[in-house]
Amino acid sequence: MNRRNLFKALPLAAALIVAGLSACQSASAASDAGAVPAPTVDAPKAAASKDQIAVLAGGCFWGMESVFEHVKGVRKVEAGYSGGAAATAHYDQVSDGDTGHAESIRVEFDPSQISYGQLLQVYFSVPVDPTELNRQGPDSGTQYRSAIFYGTPEQQKIASTYIAQLTTAKTFHAPIVTQVVPLKAFYPAEDYHQNYAQLHPDNPYIAYNDAPMVSNLKKLFPTIYKDEQQVVEVQLH
Repeated sequence: MNRRNLFKALPLAAALIVAGLSACQSASAASDAGAVPAPTVDAPKAAASKDQIAVLAGGCFWGMESVFEHVKGVRKVEAGYSGGAAATAHYDQVSDGDTGHAESIRVEFDPSQISYGQLLQVYFSVPVDPTELNRQGPDSGTQYRSAIFYGTPEQQKIASTYIAQLTTAKTFHAPIVTQVVPLKAFYPAEDYHQNYAQLHPDNPYIAYNDAPMVSNLKKLFPTIYKDEQQVVEVQLH
């Protein structure tokens, strides 16, 4: 059982103890770190508003979604799966860690308000430790790996150049293991995963893992932080 499912299975008091042993430590480390440098190679701000898509993976998609929902210029964020086949894009299968999928988010953004490179700066500064291999914080397994799924050659260039820049600058204490791979498909996650942090703020996992990341976003990027969150409409089955 992965750590997130353990939180869901334990009584509240026990879950708080588990949270205190793991997530509080990672949240403290995140709050002590500053934002990583901005990318030197980036797409120029677009003159007209025509939304673009970024697909990113880095640990539990609950936290990734909650962070990017608070970024100005982001229109919509959806939790889902990338890296594997359509037939295995289901939570129960992805949780086994052998489908090739990573828990991911699909970020629809306005390039006239925020650039792809700025999204990556947030990604490396707030929700992701790019030096952790096949894990993030309390969650471990290939489904929690950090990966940038590029949709265009420009996105590939920006992401790869940015990682090289951060590596040369020795921004992190260990080598960056974040993958930069082509986006083959994005499969939306089940309805109950959408907007999970927003809809379940008192869940111990959310309170100790995801809420501190949103607070850190506001601290590190006050000019692009927004209070309101966009809610993804889901179809009830």
